[in-house]
Amino acid sequence: MPVTANASLFVIAAPSGAGKTTLVKKLVEENPSLTFSISYTTRKQRSTEEHGRDYFFVDKEAFNSLKEQSELLESAIVFENHYGTSRSQVEEHIAKGNHVLLEIDWQGAQQVRASVPGCVTIFILPPSRPELERRLRGRKTDSDEVIERRLRDALGDMSHWHEFDHVIINDDLDQAVDDLQAIIEGDGQNSQVNNTALAVRVKNILV
Repeated sequence: MPVTANASLFVIAAPSGAGKTTLVKKLVEENPSLTFSISYTTRKQRSTEEHGRDYFFVDKEAFNSLKEQSELLESAIVFENHYGTSRSQVEEHIAKGNHVLLEIDWQGAQQVRASVPGCVTIFILPPSRPELERRLRGRKTDSDEVIERRLRDALGDMSHWHEFDHVIINDDLDQAVDDLQAIIEGDGQNSQVNNTALAVRVKNILV
């Protein structure tokens, strides 16, 4: 799907460890007019996270209630935790004419594509498998068992790259932010999935 300058909903997904959260936060910091949609999650809150800033942390009962009320634009289970996007929050921002960024996983991206066909979907990849593992271990927040599971799941997630409109390889943070910015501005030809040179780089990462 070609990107247009007036596109208002941007869906960004990535495997764990690709640097998606850091990339999105930097993009939003440099573009105050962009709105970062905050997801609901049942995951345990980390010491560096803030409720209402990073996520809305809720229990499973509250999450299921939101789902039953059709308040979630999309939802998914990742590492046994529930994640979901507030439909009303997204609709409110779009109604005000603001570009909205959704930071979700590939499962959620599929659901949003079905609900909002005009959205622009972007997949973030690490530069290599070894770098992905280095980043996951560098967090020092998970056990070896959890890291191994995240690595296995990440490889499965990465196989869905071709379902997205754009792919960004997060090797250099500043360059990746520039690539994201180009997409937001409607000038992201170099990151389109049908770009032959990009497709070759992606396949080398997945080997």
